[in-house]
Amino acid sequence: MTPPSTSPATASERFRHRHLLGIEGLKADEITYLLDRAESYVAQNRQAGTRLSLLRGRTLMNLFFESSTRTRMSFELAGKRLGADVINMSVEGSSIKKGETLMDTAMTLNAMRPDVLVVRHSDSGAVALLAQKVSCSVINGGDGAHEHPTQALLDALTIRRRKGRIEGLVVTICGDISHSRVARSNIQLLNIMGAQVRVVAPPTLLPPMVERLGVEVYNDMRRGLAGCDIVMMLRLQSERMNGSYVPSLSEYFHFYGLDRAKLAVASPDALVMHPGPMNRGVEIDTDLADDIDRSAIAEQVEVGVAIRMACLEALMAHLPSIAPQESRP
Repeated sequence: MTPPSTSPATASERFRHRHLLGIEGLKADEITYLLDRAESYVAQNRQAGTRLSLLRGRTLMNLFFESSTRTRMSFELAGKRLGADVINMSVEGSSIKKGETLMDTAMTLNAMRPDVLVVRHSDSGAVALLAQKVSCSVINGGDGAHEHPTQALLDALTIRRRKGRIEGLVVTICGDISHSRVARSNIQLLNIMGAQVRVVAPPTLLPPMVERLGVEVYNDMRRGLAGCDIVMMLRLQSERMNGSYVPSLSEYFHFYGLDRAKLAVASPDALVMHPGPMNRGVEIDTDLADDIDRSAIAEQVEVGVAIRMACLEALMAHLPSIAPQESRP
């Protein structure tokens, strides 16, 4: 199957980065380019036989130091649909678990000569450090509480597909802002693309001086949701919490969980989103999460593959060319 029309020269001019380590540093035209490329892949992925040859002869390696289902499988599907050889490295049984340092891991990966490395790590900045030590392109699959760029991109594509635009929309991000890399990447992207961003959380789940990120800050859910166009709910990141940040899960849902009563103050056609995995009855009511008219959660998962295909395509333009393969009998 022939890939959607593009060329390495065009891709390298439109997206000028060898790595995708975060939304920080991207320009609006680069984000738009990735969204446009992903748009073509969304339709293509709905057809049978969607495997392309764009990354034929390339190796994509997924290295996840934290457990993941959506992101890892999404990158695996994206790589395979573009024709790449995909390797999933199991950290649990690797030398990393036996005490190997991140720099030793980088040396090992270099020797394997992958073309693109997707890394998720529990420490903020670890992926950027690894990118300095390897010769391949690196995509940040989430680092600590720092960034998750492809999640923000897929959220942006979901919004644009449903609303037709991002600029001028009022987007409210609710929940565990303090520990969320998804929130940070989304705040940066939405500001770059001209949206008005609000955050809603109890004071214990807001980072210090969060307003410096270019957001309006609310502790009251209904005030923060008033008249908004998009509601992004976030998971309570209990694995990153040392101590008690909320009195109880039931009390948290009462004040900060999304249900129809709270959503009623938003715009009549407000879109509900969640990066997953969801804690039903904690961050969001089950009935609302499954409402196909208001919830875009399933669509977020679908377009995630297309976004990651677009990111792999964009980075491929910066890789050395592959010599033509000789035909074999």
